[in-house]
Amino acid sequence: MSTPHNGRLTYAYAVLHRDARPPAGLLGIGNAPVRTVAEGPLAALVSDVPAAEFDQPGVRDRLEDLTWLEATARAHRRVVDETAAAVGVLPLRLVTVYRDEDAVRAALAEHAERFERLLNRLAGRLEWGVKAYAQQAPEDRKSKDPEPDDRKPSEAESGREFLRRRLRDRKAGDAALHEADGLARAVHDTLARAAEHSRLHRPQDGRLAEAVAASGAPDAAGRAPAGTRPAVSRGPNLLNGAYLVRREAAGTFAERVGELAARSPALRIELTGPWAPYSFTDLADTDDEAGRTTS
Repeated sequence: MSTPHNGRLTYAYAVLHRDARPPAGLLGIGNAPVRTVAEGPLAALVSDVPAAEFDQPGVRDRLEDLTWLEATARAHRRVVDETAAAVGVLPLRLVTVYRDEDAVRAALAEHAERFERLLNRLAGRLEWGVKAYAQQAPEDRKSKDPEPDDRKPSEAESGREFLRRRLRDRKAGDAALHEADGLARAVHDTLARAAEHSRLHRPQDGRLAEAVAASGAPDAAGRAPAGTRPAVSRGPNLLNGAYLVRREAAGTFAERVGELAARSPALRIELTGPWAPYSFTDLADTDDEAGRTTS
């Protein structure tokens, strides 16, 4: 990509129908005003960004800067989700950058058929995220068991008895985790039937889950960490699913998640959303009723 003379590039957040009316006053990366660039029946939400940050090859290095990446992703998602709350939108990949508005129009024209098909297909639908965690990691359970007294295991019991007890604890932990995993699979199967489409993502790292909890994400019962509330203890992430649901069915879907959480004490189930349909921008060329996809 060649750098424009004014030192700015055009960052694209999402595609929408030309006659759609996104919210007024949207601010994008660096608090730059967001505007629309139209071509044919389509339009893109764009803003100006500094070429020094977003031009190749320097942007590749910046993608390794977690602070920069987090700020960019947050601004990108804010624009997309605020728009999705009002109109149908097709999210574009993070750091989709063009030389200028003419290049944006050329891209809209080149991919018009695909963009229109996806916009029509996703119209009136939003994405919900559901994560399920084992309530307590098996490794943590044994550390909370009180010792019989302050003596060393060799003084309180024979070495053989000590090993037997630890083996029983490990087996119990494995059995609990196996039960929780089965419950998580059943939760996904139920929600996949309630949604038009579903996607399974890789399990989330435990440290990232704690960071999400600290940010205030609610669980399925509507509980959200507030103020200085300590982070919620979680076991392994057993389900990280995305579900495409019609707007009018959102309340029913959320209630279903709450019911499943109440019936699954071995799991901590967390519901997030609604979001723009990030996980469903590459649906296969099949009719909506042809089946639900899981990947």
